[in-house]
Amino acid sequence: MNNNVKAHLLGGGIGSLSAAAFMIRDGNVPGANIRIYEAAPQLGGSLDGAGSPEHGYSLRGGRMFTFDNYECTWDLFKSIPSLADENKSVFDETVDFNELHKSHSQARLVDMRRAIVPVTSMGFSMHDRAQLLKLSLASEDTLGADAISDWLDPAFFETEFWFMWATTFAFQPWHSAVEFKRYLHRFMLEFSRIETLGGVRRTIYNQYDSLVRPLQAWLQQQGVQFILDCKVTDIGHATVDGKFVVTGFECLHAGNSEHVDVPAGDLVFFQNGSMTDASSLGSMTSAPEKLDKTDSEGWTLWEKLAAAQPGFGNPAAFNSSIAESYWESFTVTLQDPRFFDKMQAFSGNEAGTGGLVTFKDSNWFMSIVLAHQPHFANQPAGVQVFWGYGLSPDRIGNFVAKPMSDCTGEEILRELCGHLRFDLDAVETANCIPCRMPYITSMFMPRVHSDRPLPVPKESKNLAFISQFVEIADDVVFTVEYSVRAAQMAVYELLDIQREVPPIKQHDHALSTQFEALFKALK
Repeated sequence: MNNNVKAHLLGGGIGSLSAAAFMIRDGNVPGANIRIYEAAPQLGGSLDGAGSPEHGYSLRGGRMFTFDNYECTWDLFKSIPSLADENKSVFDETVDFNELHKSHSQARLVDMRRAIVPVTSMGFSMHDRAQLLKLSLASEDTLGADAISDWLDPAFFETEFWFMWATTFAFQPWHSAVEFKRYLHRFMLEFSRIETLGGVRRTIYNQYDSLVRPLQAWLQQQGVQFILDCKVTDIGHATVDGKFVVTGFECLHAGNSEHVDVPAGDLVFFQNGSMTDASSLGSMTSAPEKLDKTDSEGWTLWEKLAAAQPGFGNPAAFNSSIAESYWESFTVTLQDPRFFDKMQAFSGNEAGTGGLVTFKDSNWFMSIVLAHQPHFANQPAGVQVFWGYGLSPDRIGNFVAKPMSDCTGEEILRELCGHLRFDLDAVETANCIPCRMPYITSMFMPRVHSDRPLPVPKESKNLAFISQFVEIADDVVFTVEYSVRAAQMAVYELLDIQREVPPIKQHDHALSTQFEALFKALK
């Protein structure tokens, strides 16, 4: 029994929230023994979502899910009650929602002529196929710290496959070949239906409303303590029997310095690194401020730990090149249906059924997605919200002579309407809030195996890492699943829980999946 175990979770993102739930559900740790420390005034980390019709809604990102993968995520949310119906789990309500709103994109790619691009063929040459196969079969040791572009020729990055795969998962040619290979295997089922996004599943609302809020409510009912506006600045430690032991930590709580002791037997879970660190919002009349890690110090604590202890990773592999890891998203709030009506007529998809629409010839490599409405729990009738992003925000626009990162919300809407050939009156009532994220794909940066710590490093006695920057064999970062799996692995190891962590489903080993992927590649 773990009735006497106390746990301190540093960071209030989905990793920490999941770890707390696993400790209670599977480790019999009383909720009152768990504390979550979060620097922001709300929980959720990168799974954010906020705003109002009057001031505009904003969310930094939108996540795709599947029911064929995400084993640990659904294992958790089968245990968390829905906020709308206590007799249903969050998993149940998500299944029901997706039965009503099935993804089948009819306008996945749009070209410079505003024509919907035929995407039954992936556009591969035989040379492209041979190179992609060679990369997918190479070992991670062989791939090492290579970039995707070290294995694939420039022509590959002009194929329909690349335009769809890159925008679905946010890859760039200079990103890690290892991570690209992992995605090819983990999501091989999606390879054969990438043009329709037929395997994609969505939450009812944005992920803050649909995942974070019900999980937080359940944890609160269990007695978990949330210490908000509390930034941990340093971790005290000692070496005991050759192991790294956290003895306490320093924090700034509501502006006041505090020390928290960590007695023997207590556990510490740390969310190292952040893909949304130093994010900044703009407005209809202002571009987002250009911030970096020195403005928020979100990476500082991991940098201190890594410098003090071999085996705790190498943050510099991920946070040293903003130019390679940043892009920009935007959230648009509309007070009339004209834009949605025109998009439905153009794409053939009702909102919530089409997924991403990518403008393949966009200098900004821009995509938008119209989710089922309402997309926010407090969103009233008559208000519509959609989200978009540009993977190349440093480039001059096609219709606005500025880099996306220098653009106001109004200028981003002008660029979007240019690609769609919509008159600007379609967005006459729009409020577009851009968001610059300097480290959003930092986890994709080329790296070696030792650059990410294990969830529980072999050198550690009571400290675990739970984030997108830990090493989990075969799984893919930039997913909710990765953070939840890291949390489950860390909790089970530190508490010696005998229940098995749900294994990764090896769909790529199935002959039927391999055949379908081969058939698609040969089209």
